[in-house]
Amino acid sequence: MSIFKRGGVFWFNFVYKGKRYQESTKVKCGTKDAAVAARDIESAFRTALAKGDFGIVERKPVPHFKEAMAAFLKWHEGEHADKLSTSDRHRFSSLALLKYFRDVSLDRIGAAEVEAFKTARLSQCRTTRAKEGRKPTSKPIQPATVNRELACLRALFNYQIRCGVALTNPISRTGVKSYHEDNEQTRVLTYDEEAKYLAKATPMLADVAVLILETGMRPEEVCRIEAANVHLAENYLYIPFGKTKAAKRRISLTARAKDVLARRMKERKGRYLFAHAADKEQPVPGVKGAHRRAVKESKVAPFRLYDCRHTFATRAIQAGVDLVTLAAILGHSKINMVMRYAHPTQQHQTDAMAKAEEYNTRQLIALAEKRSPVVSQAVQ
Repeated sequence: MSIFKRGGVFWFNFVYKGKRYQESTKVKCGTKDAAVAARDIESAFRTALAKGDFGIVERKPVPHFKEAMAAFLKWHEGEHADKLSTSDRHRFSSLALLKYFRDVSLDRIGAAEVEAFKTARLSQCRTTRAKEGRKPTSKPIQPATVNRELACLRALFNYQIRCGVALTNPISRTGVKSYHEDNEQTRVLTYDEEAKYLAKATPMLADVAVLILETGMRPEEVCRIEAANVHLAENYLYIPFGKTKAAKRRISLTARAKDVLARRMKERKGRYLFAHAADKEQPVPGVKGAHRRAVKESKVAPFRLYDCRHTFATRAIQAGVDLVTLAAILGHSKINMVMRYAHPTQQHQTDAMAKAEEYNTRQLIALAEKRSPVVSQAVQ
């Protein structure tokens, strides 16, 4: 008999294709219909073995959106611990998604439902954080915000599909499309604006901004600088993390950047040069609040802290740095990604044309001198 009692519970024991299987059913003896339940469990186990032989995979039950999102965010934070900014963006994007799809089963979310979400989001206004909660503003939700939320939703579905849930991702190449974004940024700080801004910035913000302006680093890269990656004697800083291989790079230091890092190295009390106020072993999460106050008090036209990186790239182009080198400094894997940062001024373009004309004239004169001195005098 394949069902037997041991330790107060029913077990099963049988041989399938030459292999013996013996396991507890975890059904306690003495309860009503316990033996029947134990046989049902044994039968289900045999069925699962047979399905496996024929390549039939048991599919996991489809979860509701709330539990699916919680599992996805927990997995992403553990799996991609070196991509804190991406995890933070997914967590922020999940707020609107949870509000809309909270108790809906994932298999009930198709292209039509996602399109309805997109339309609903664009009709809403942005919110602002406050002590008593999040308050709506008069500023409408931007397409870029909706696109980040769609990216989070796409990643959520992909994760659940990899986990064995029978689903079709509604946000695929043939499904829901993202909105077009106008990502071209042309905000470049003048040297006068830079001075006014830094004069009103807090010491930490000023150091962060200077490092971005001097090295082209991303704000989150500066905030996560560890003492172990600062090599002042060799005059470089190493970035060990990033989404691509190009993002992990060595950055040579200017005198101004080196001064900031040297001072920070002396003042630090933990592994990070810009440590969290409450936990010195954690990096500062950001300086956006200090940045907004500095912009307002300096009376400089509004700009993002990220525009300091944009400013570095534009100044580098105007100084004659080639695109390949600039891409490497910025941590980009493709040259075309640098073009969005490089916006030569009209004077810079005029100077470039003058240099091109001067070069062409020299070449024509040299060619004319080889052919005939008379022609050479005519060219001059």
